[in-house]
Amino acid sequence: MKNGWEAIIGMEIHAQLATETKIFCGCAANFGDEPNANTCPVCLGLPGALPVLNENVVNLGAKAALALGLNINETSIFSRKNYFYPDLPKGYQISQYDQPFSSNGTLTIMTAERDETGRAGEFKPMKIRIERMHLEEDAGKNVHEGLPETDKYSYVDLNRAGTPLGEIVTAPDFRSSWQAYDYVNHVRRVLQWVGASDADMEKGNLRCEANVSVRKIGEGKFRTKVELKNLNSVRFMQKAIEFEIERQIEAHETGETVNQETRLWDEKNNRTRIMRSKEDAHDYRYFPEPDLQPLKVTAEFVERVKAEMPELPDAMRDRFMESYELSYADASQLVSDKDLAAFYETTAKASGNPRVSANFILSELTRELNNAGKTAHDSPVSAENLAALIKTLGAGEINNNKAKEVLTEMCASGKSAAEVIAEKGFEQISDSSAIQKIVDDIIANNQTQVNAYRGGNEKLFGFFVGQTMKASGGKANPKVVNEILREKLAG
Repeated sequence: MKNGWEAIIGMEIHAQLATETKIFCGCAANFGDEPNANTCPVCLGLPGALPVLNENVVNLGAKAALALGLNINETSIFSRKNYFYPDLPKGYQISQYDQPFSSNGTLTIMTAERDETGRAGEFKPMKIRIERMHLEEDAGKNVHEGLPETDKYSYVDLNRAGTPLGEIVTAPDFRSSWQAYDYVNHVRRVLQWVGASDADMEKGNLRCEANVSVRKIGEGKFRTKVELKNLNSVRFMQKAIEFEIERQIEAHETGETVNQETRLWDEKNNRTRIMRSKEDAHDYRYFPEPDLQPLKVTAEFVERVKAEMPELPDAMRDRFMESYELSYADASQLVSDKDLAAFYETTAKASGNPRVSANFILSELTRELNNAGKTAHDSPVSAENLAALIKTLGAGEINNNKAKEVLTEMCASGKSAAEVIAEKGFEQISDSSAIQKIVDDIIANNQTQVNAYRGGNEKLFGFFVGQTMKASGGKANPKVVNEILREKLAG
């Protein structure tokens, strides 16, 4: 780190759990509905309205906790977190404090530092201590319009008030912005993988905050930390942390005071700016929520959730490497998305050729899907149809270049490999007598090159291959072409 300083970073992630209704009432938890359409006396905090815990919040919270390596506590307590803000109708948030739903977890992620262009170095494993994931309700949303120097209006939309959150809090184990970047991406993927959260930052159902401080390398105690809040993309989060590290180092070196405060990322000016002073826990005056009983879960419940859990992406990556002999990079890319991983495995098994399946999916198919703005989930080519194309290629009925053209047409038309090959006449010529006749004509018409090749200019072999493929309209089996040419040219 710069000039003998090191960064101390802890992360907080607020993940909206993927329930159909809110945590303490039956209002829909839909994104994008008309403002204040999904509200009721409970989530509006009207007098006499009582909260009732949504059972699915507990189920999804348990999946999230287990996927992140946390221990689910037998008893957890909901508490009132008191603060006053326009989008908090009750004047307090129902959250958890000293007895959270889950705690004391260890998560292993793969992380790498990047250069100025964002190019990653070698990925290495890193253990992260997750202190807790507690359950809580979200606040509403303030919407501002107008300019400060003219008329400015603020509105409150309470559709989001009461949506269920899992707040995931780490120990201050990160030492760089890129480690935090890789951690958030890992958590997003895992939550999506097990179906606990959509984890879509654009929709606001996953938000991250970073607690950043710096200290001299070798110092034992922590210095004053700053909270970076409302970070709505992983890349902005990384930039904000990087800026804040530099700002704090400069402040300490020039004798300025680093205050405990909450800061926002100013995307336009590429800097953080102060939002408000930061509270301590005692400022929230936590006390147990009197309208909710303690949440108790049984060992049988935890075992049932474990049995429902899918294979996690890191375990699947390692299995792909071992079972299908894939590289770490290819296996990691394939498990970056659950639908893509399932698409690959179906293709690999049906085609009988895992390596070629990976190559076609990660290059040709991914390119076509990206160009069409689609994912593996809505691919116009099914895994079975791609496998059929790969089997046709493996049988020598079509060459590699034509197979790529076929896949492009399959993506555009939705037709099967057999239909496209028949329509375009791409069937590969593997009959040795037919190829031999073409080679004889090539040799007869290019005696100068033949003599030069036989005189030691072996680079001309590529010329003969190219001429043969051209004469066959690209249909000749390259392996057969090579065998016949070497025999004939040896003369």
